[in-house]
Amino acid sequence: MVYYKLVLNDKRVREDSTYPVEIRITYLRKNTTITTGIRVRKEQWDSQTQQVRKTPNFQKLNQSISEIYLKVQKIVHELDDNGTFSFVALREYLAGKAKPAKAPRIEMTFNQYSADLVKSMLSINQVGNALVYQTASNRLIGFAEGRMLRFAEIDYTFLENFQRHLISKGVKQNSVSNYLRTIRAIYNRAIKAKIIDRSFYPFTDVPIKSERTAKRAILATDLARIYKLDLKENTREWHARNYFLLSFSLIGVSFTDLAYLKPINIVKGRIFYKRRKTRKEYSIKLTAIAQRIINLYKRKNEKYLLPILPVSVIEDSLIANQKIHQWIKTTNKWMKELAKDCEISETLTTYVARHTWATTAKRLGYSNELIAEAMGHEYGNKITNIYLDSFEQSVIDELNEKVINAIIINLPEKN
Repeated sequence: MVYYKLVLNDKRVREDSTYPVEIRITYLRKNTTITTGIRVRKEQWDSQTQQVRKTPNFQKLNQSISEIYLKVQKIVHELDDNGTFSFVALREYLAGKAKPAKAPRIEMTFNQYSADLVKSMLSINQVGNALVYQTASNRLIGFAEGRMLRFAEIDYTFLENFQRHLISKGVKQNSVSNYLRTIRAIYNRAIKAKIIDRSFYPFTDVPIKSERTAKRAILATDLARIYKLDLKENTREWHARNYFLLSFSLIGVSFTDLAYLKPINIVKGRIFYKRRKTRKEYSIKLTAIAQRIINLYKRKNEKYLLPILPVSVIEDSLIANQKIHQWIKTTNKWMKELAKDCEISETLTTYVARHTWATTAKRLGYSNELIAEAMGHEYGNKITNIYLDSFEQSVIDELNEKVINAIIINLPEKN
């Protein structure tokens, strides 16, 4: 079995303090490296995502790295299929000096390629993307009744039938769109890897439509009733309520980002973190409610602020992802019970906290632009946003304070 992984070679530094990004190939317990031709500084390399961090040219650099990585991946598979893999053969093939015999090679199918992509993502702890790719490819392969599916078979008619099949099974339109976007991403990667010719590309005439999702927000009065509930400490419902309110107080931070928060993220009354999904950096002033909840979990020598992930877990690993999703299920279960206790008709989930923050801000009269920036979204289009000045941090702090105060003023009177 041949293994490969993107690494920053910190042993080969230049005078400008840059290091080469390389592909480490492991075969029969021996290693070699293939250079990508890209060099970056240590602080520009994200060892968790195996990508260049946000810099002026980070998208172009990551694209170049991805292209050489997929090229190496294709060659490794071709040599491995022929039973002729060696480090020498790999380098000769990359240099164009030799090619493996093609006769024994079987065309790589969608099944094999998508499985390899998932395996590659898992190897560098890109668990979220790996699971998305796996789910979408499983759906497509299931529609093909499990047979080995050639890329050339995935044409306009096949995709149209696939969409109709999903809808007939009760799959929501937005889920159908997500599956198609992911399959399109896999197909585009296969084109870059020269597994299928671009002339076969089927998505030009396949519209991918999404429906506007129903709003999942509750009123400030409902949130106040949840906040006021008298719950026994350290019970599941007590934890669920705390996580929900903390997410709301931190401008709708996602449950995953909540789970990874550490004491070192708190500096001078502010919480600094980078969102796992978008890599965007946030700075949020801690409100009284947020600080009160965090204080409930203060423990000595603990790695995380909240008792969601065990200290020993490897961050962004499959196990970490599974534990977080189990906690999300548990939290959603108990939030539904708390909704019944408070006579709230809406279904409460961890995501409702984010929607409720945005809706409360809107009801207070704040602009869409300010709300979008506070939540890390772009408003309008990318071209327009280039010409817009960012709001000062103090303005966002004031907005969050006003949103949180909307709960406080709605707290029920004591008997």
